[in-house]
Amino acid sequence: MNEYPTPLDLNQLRVYPLAERRSMARIEDILVDPDAPCPPCEDAARGIIERCAERVLAARRREAAVMFIYGAHLVKNGAAAIVERLLEGGWVTHLATNGAGSIHDWEFAFQNWSTESVEQNVATGTFGTWDETGRNLHLALLAGGVRGEGYGVALGRFIQEDGVTLPEPAELEQLLRDNPGHPLAPARADLLVAMKTHGLAAGRHEVRHPWKHTSIFGQAFKHRVPLTVHPGIGYDIIANHPMFNGAVIGRAAGVDFRLFGAAVERLAGGAVLSVGSAIMAPQVFEKSLSCVNNLRLQAGRPIVQDHSFFVVDLQDGGNWDWTQGEPPKSSPAYYLRFCKSFSRMGGEMNYLQCDNVVFAHNLLERLRRA
Repeated sequence: MNEYPTPLDLNQLRVYPLAERRSMARIEDILVDPDAPCPPCEDAARGIIERCAERVLAARRREAAVMFIYGAHLVKNGAAAIVERLLEGGWVTHLATNGAGSIHDWEFAFQNWSTESVEQNVATGTFGTWDETGRNLHLALLAGGVRGEGYGVALGRFIQEDGVTLPEPAELEQLLRDNPGHPLAPARADLLVAMKTHGLAAGRHEVRHPWKHTSIFGQAFKHRVPLTVHPGIGYDIIANHPMFNGAVIGRAAGVDFRLFGAAVERLAGGAVLSVGSAIMAPQVFEKSLSCVNNLRLQAGRPIVQDHSFFVVDLQDGGNWDWTQGEPPKSSPAYYLRFCKSFSRMGGEMNYLQCDNVVFAHNLLERLRRA
């Protein structure tokens, strides 16, 4: 009988200073000025953007949720300042992204640079093995965990407040002895182990973020708009670090899934904007809507209805008119998860083949004219 293989010992990973990485994008080069003229778009796209703006404005008049769910390329394409204006104007009530969206956002806020060559760096064993990224994101989540915070709030606070303050190990030990069954006990234990294993001293850990004004996370925290993160364990480069702790990431993401559900609960008459998120957005949304409808039906309330979806991606949508419902299984469009899942969620479905920054910028301009 074969023995079960021994898992990799990630504590033995060699990590490198982020300054040594050849980063491929600088925030000053990519950041789009929201006050600059909007890039042009086709007539069909303008029509959908007009409809989206109308649904957003109607939702806010009804105090319904407007959810903006985005992939990492929105950050890498320089739309952070546009998103901040959407928050400032009160047009978006909930933001959500994946793990990569949080990593690029943090790196730009910290050092002005992000993005590396996956092909080149995997071959040298250096892809993702950057000390500051793995260390500081874990530090933010560890500190946020003992406050009961989710991923988005913990990282937004870390960026906006330029670091964290860690408690004394003796304090954590006493809390664990006094109340081992406390809901925060697992987070306290993880922080205590991390402090002892990785030499994290009690007290203030100052981490400056000179470009925090370009951070969607920092700005969301500043405006008190929920930003939730929905990562996968092993999906993101923070797994390539000796401090990697799937429990810490999962605990923070678990809080955020519940916060995401709180936004879905307020979605009746609202709008969902899924911008460049082909997998995370539809997968998380369908589970969350099911949870919300389950609770509503138990309470004798109607399910979420009268909501609209605006799905934006560069793919052609399978050459299918998604306003007409789901295509047959014989159609290649049936296998486009980012359209199919949302078309099943009971609301008005709109698909727009468009660059994500072009969409966001034109939407902002239309909302400003309202």
